[in-house]
Amino acid sequence: MSTFLQSYRGLFDPTPSDAEYVRMAWLETPLGPMLAGTDSTSLRFLEFTDRRAVDAQIAALRRTSRLPLAPGECALTDLLRAELASYFAGKLRSFSMPVSAPGTPFQSRVWQALRTITYGSTKSYGEIAKIIGSPGASRAVGAANGLNRVAIVIPCHRVVNTDGSPGGYGAGLERKLALLALERKALG
Repeated sequence: MSTFLQSYRGLFDPTPSDAEYVRMAWLETPLGPMLAGTDSTSLRFLEFTDRRAVDAQIAALRRTSRLPLAPGECALTDLLRAELASYFAGKLRSFSMPVSAPGTPFQSRVWQALRTITYGSTKSYGEIAKIIGSPGASRAVGAANGLNRVAIVIPCHRVVNTDGSPGGYGAGLERKLALLALERKALG
């Protein structure tokens, strides 16, 4: 926790004594540490700590949640930790975590569509654009995909280019490929 606090100290508010706030916790995973943010009812943030623009993602969390951010954990953090362990062990196919991911109406439609991509499979940016009723909006889907603040649980890693090549991933292409390989291996 001390490395966590040192790394992100300037991003946190004082821990509120009686108000709702987003509890930010450090989680270890086989693909590297992640930063999770939960309030008392939902997961609001899950990102690899070395993700490009993680500071901008945290700023967006602060803006969209309108809640203070402070180090801490709660029962949802424990559930997330357990579900991530099961996911990385190849046993969990679908997360039960309640998620709150506010965005523009377009972003929200994209993020909802991402949650419908079956474990171990992929869809192209164009396919997601068609699913949400915006054919031809592949680039906008890609932009919304890149702004997803709840990695893995909202599976943006399952979106690929039309030709099947992996495309980009904010936490690094190696991680995207590792997540896709983990899911395919678990399916046998």
